[in-house]
Amino acid sequence: MASQIFDIHPHIISDDETRYPPAPLFGKRSDWSQERPNTVEALIAAMDEAGVDRAAVVHSSTTYGFDNAYVVDGCNQYPHRLVAVGSVDVAAPDAVAVIRDWVGKGLKGLRIFTGGSTKDFDPTELENPAAYPAWELLGELGIPMCIQTGPVGLPQVIDLATRFTNVNIILDHLGRPDVLDGPPYAKAASMFELAALPNIYMKLTPRIFGDVKKGEASAETFFPKVVEAFGANRLAWGSNFPTSPGTLGQIKADAEAGLACLSDEDRAWIFGKTAQLLYPSLG
Repeated sequence: MASQIFDIHPHIISDDETRYPPAPLFGKRSDWSQERPNTVEALIAAMDEAGVDRAAVVHSSTTYGFDNAYVVDGCNQYPHRLVAVGSVDVAAPDAVAVIRDWVGKGLKGLRIFTGGSTKDFDPTELENPAAYPAWELLGELGIPMCIQTGPVGLPQVIDLATRFTNVNIILDHLGRPDVLDGPPYAKAASMFELAALPNIYMKLTPRIFGDVKKGEASAETFFPKVVEAFGANRLAWGSNFPTSPGTLGQIKADAEAGLACLSDEDRAWIFGKTAQLLYPSLG
């Protein structure tokens, strides 16, 4: 097991709606952010209890839209343990200035949310040339971009990865592959095709640890195949806490059980070293 455990996909929600007013992207707030809100102080407590050393905290688009104030302020309170991953309208005319401003305030990563708990995926946002100046800036600044999409958006992800080879792209939830058919996982072929692009990284989150227990899938047949395709140095664990149910400790234990079929070295990358590569200030 990794000497230090890093989580690249928890979320935080403020309990002060006056200072941090909700303004969800697409106009509908996510259920989890209302039912299981989790302040930055609560996240630190959960990390301490679960044995998670550091985290790249992902802004909640379904709570705050493009206002990154809470994720930045929260992570800045714990600079030795947390870095902030925010979201901006990358196609807006002022996107470059807005990104520079947030980076100046402490933002270390960005994320494009094309759909999820409150809206179907719409990959058209990933093919808008108006966003190219923002992507060029990310390459200049060494800022990675997380993308939340499903299989429908993978052609656009390939285009962006090919066009901006100096930007590390991190695909949330492995891009949500269908693995229920089991080996050789033909239905997940579009995900495995991404392995040919060296600047695409993959997040292993509770979604896949649940899916490999269903249908013909198994952890023992799926995860070694993913490592063989991408290399463990392009895979990183993300808890999706508190969006996914369970304590952070339970979520982490489930991931450890799912990846028990891998070598110690592979697990060291997935639970720590890849995160440090993507977010050097976590190191």
